[in-house]
Amino acid sequence: MNKELHVVLSVRLFTDEKCFGPGVAQLLHRVEELHSLRAAAISMEMAYSKAWTVIRRAEKELGFALLDSTVGGKNGGGASLTGQGKQLLDAYDEYSKQIKTYAAQRFDEMFSFLKE
Repeated sequence: MNKELHVVLSVRLFTDEKCFGPGVAQLLHRVEELHSLRAAAISMEMAYSKAWTVIRRAEKELGFALLDSTVGGKNGGGASLTGQGKQLLDAYDEYSKQIKTYAAQRFDEMFSFLKE
């Protein structure tokens, strides 16, 4: 059986420490969709406390808030992305898409001899 060789890339952003990558991006996308960090965490089979740890670590390293959240109560709680959080997520998504497109093209060029 001849297996097809392929490349898998992921983009991670660093300050002194890793602060943003595919996991944080996925969590923020789920918050956008579900309007709740708790629901986002559950949808990813992640503990709510772990989700908060991930968000707080990213916010600390980035130097700005990613989420606006309201505590539950009569109308329930919720979360949404801050303006900077949304801008970062959009830029990260677009950058990742462009890098992966470029990498796929270069991979095809550099490893085309394997398809002969």
